[in-house]
Amino acid sequence: MDVSLALWVLTIAGLCALIGADFLVGRTPHDVSVREAGLWTAVWVVLAGLFGLGLLLFSGGQPAGEFFAGYITEKSLSVDNLFVFVLIMGKFAVPSHYQQRVLLVGVLIALVLRAVFIAAGATIVASFSWVFFIFGAFLVWTAWKLIKEARTEQEENPEFEENRLLKAVEKRVPATDRYHGTRLFVTENGKRLMTPMLVVMLAIGTTDVLFALDSIPAIFGLTQDPYIVFTANAFALMGLRQLYFLIGGLLRKLVHLSYGLSVILGFIGVKLVLHALHEAGVHVPEISIPVSLGVIVTVLAVTTATSLWAVRGAEPAADGNPRDGHGPGGRDTPSDAPDQHIDA
Repeated sequence: MDVSLALWVLTIAGLCALIGADFLVGRTPHDVSVREAGLWTAVWVVLAGLFGLGLLLFSGGQPAGEFFAGYITEKSLSVDNLFVFVLIMGKFAVPSHYQQRVLLVGVLIALVLRAVFIAAGATIVASFSWVFFIFGAFLVWTAWKLIKEARTEQEENPEFEENRLLKAVEKRVPATDRYHGTRLFVTENGKRLMTPMLVVMLAIGTTDVLFALDSIPAIFGLTQDPYIVFTANAFALMGLRQLYFLIGGLLRKLVHLSYGLSVILGFIGVKLVLHALHEAGVHVPEISIPVSLGVIVTVLAVTTATSLWAVRGAEPAADGNPRDGHGPGGRDTPSDAPDQHIDA
């Protein structure tokens, strides 16, 4: 797909306008109701659908199919991020009426960091076709790892473990021990201090980088067009805040999500290896975008159905956690991190 500089500028400007509108809507701290979250989730899904239809009308079925396959894949993988977001909110004891602001800025940080990953990935893919072997092998390994983790009994109450970047920031920048509204910095006794609000925003944004390590190669397995990769990631991430409030209470019911994601990642990994072999001159069949889209949608539908069936009629324990002792599962979700306390 030939994308002009003007189209790139227009797309980024449009996304910035949507982010600005989202910020204005949520500028006043408040508890987000299920109705509000559902409405805005629907708005973001509709906007993604309209964008895909625009690609269909102006660029044809191939780019549109790649966008929808990439968007659905990134959306399903981003749902897995919500498990860790719940842990982060709990660790930093974020008041419920501040959580939407935290997620808005945190997701914005994640989007910027992913854009850097996408630019680097597009450059590597364009220069070295053999990198698809590495991407494919990595996704197959990640899929196997997910299955292994899903079959391993985990702690009932996993803890969020701060990444090295966040620890370095907290170590070098003085911080307060309480929230000051939505302020990121305050001045106390002549010293400029960071608030827990900024710390948790950085935690959300930088933790998403860990998930990008497999989601970015996954979408490059569906399309090598940087424009489609970027827009699919953008629409998937920008609706994540509302999705957090909409299905936050239902996350533990998706007990088979890790299995579904492992199948999707493994499938895309095989697709990448076949593509790499084809590029190397080996006569092997390639998996088309319609087939990829069908497999992804089917796996997600089956995973959701079997998850709901598995938890149907199950009584929660007194603490609200599943009685089987399994955590929600997910990519790199900490299951045995030591007990930690807020020191920000």
